Amino acid sequence: MKPDDSKFLTVPVGRLGIIVHPSCAELGKKIDQYIVNWRKERDSSHRSNVVFHGYEKDTYIIPSTCSRFGTGEAKALISDSVRGVDMYILADVLNYSLEYTVCGHKNHMSPDDIYGDIKRLIGAASGKPKSITVIMPFLYESRQHKRNSRESLDCAFALQELSNMGVDNVLTFDAHDPRVQNAIPLKGFDNIMPTYQFVKALLRSTDDLQIDREHMMVISPDEGAMQRAIYFANVLEVDIGMFYKRRDYSVIVDGRNPIVAHEFLGDSVVDKDVLIIDDMISSGESMLDVARELKRRGAKRVFCISTFGMFTNGLDSFDKAHEEGLIYKVITTNSTYQTPELLSRPWYVNCDISKYIALLIDSMNHEASISSILDPHDRIKKRLAEYEQYHTIKEDL
Repeated sequence: MKPDDSKFLTVPVGRLGIIVHPSCAELGKKIDQYIVNWRKERDSSHRSNVVFHGYEKDTYIIPSTCSRFGTGEAKALISDSVRGVDMYILADVLNYSLEYTVCGHKNHMSPDDIYGDIKRLIGAASGKPKSITVIMPFLYESRQHKRNSRESLDCAFALQELSNMGVDNVLTFDAHDPRVQNAIPLKGFDNIMPTYQFVKALLRSTDDLQIDREHMMVISPDEGAMQRAIYFANVLEVDIGMFYKRRDYSVIVDGRNPIVAHEFLGDSVVDKDVLIIDDMISSGESMLDVARELKRRGAKRVFCISTFGMFTNGLDSFDKAHEEGLIYKVITTNSTYQTPELLSRPWYVNCDISKYIALLIDSMNHEASISSILDPHDRIKKRLAEYEQYHTIKEDL
């Protein structure tokens, strides 16, 4: 997938600047390199014109730091001018690998700490950028998106806070509930689904898939994941099934009602490859329970596909499930922190979304429409046709 250069005939009003928080350092470098290469390759007869000054650069990353005092207090510093810049702030609020020192003690950064750094970077910009877009692949506090009884509405409050600080757009992937955008109705909010990237990763990982109703099925692990599962099943032209969770509502464990059993609604899965689609793998218990139920019902191979792979309880349970034949592959994106141990697992497939984000940033900087980018139907169909012929797909040119 390369940019459609017909969209880039005009010069951006604001020069591009990307601030990469340390939580997204590796992803940010990939995104930056894609944009650098595209703009160097882009043919323009007006390159010598003064208005093109700053359009082609060796990097669009603006140097910045988020340092800590000995007490744990922090400050942000932007080391270059951002006046008139179309600024994009990229941060992964789930990257727990970052550390800072508080009075001699090591602390791992929490989502609250990284969100605080995002606000500090916005504050350091001092209102000088032309526009500010915050790219949070995992939307901060998106799991606390609604109120049950006397609870805080953390995600809505965070979005309003960013809006009040001057943020024009928020880009996120596979929000737990995209209706949270109602908290900022006059600001841009794009909930991006990496369906095309999942299809590419799936087709590259396995060369003997039979993608039809007789040999494959898409499974939603609960009622909340039905919408993304329905879209996935429709583009693959296969059937869909769903599990629903029976919970014990008389008990609360770790802030939620424990699951008593998983009940299945759908056609037979006997001898079919099944794709479990969900937004996140947290501890993984629910995903593995669903995989176990599917294998008990005669499923051939189980593919677990999720936007965010957090694996909060470690990888041992997935290792065991793979050894027992419960799961065949687990596919998650690089939108959140991936440990070296995870990347080395034989059952894990990394789904890279850096090119997708780079394309979105490049298009938005040109104030071009991103509607065609957000709708991957035609591109998926081309990939499926390619796979049917070659049993693999080529790298994007």
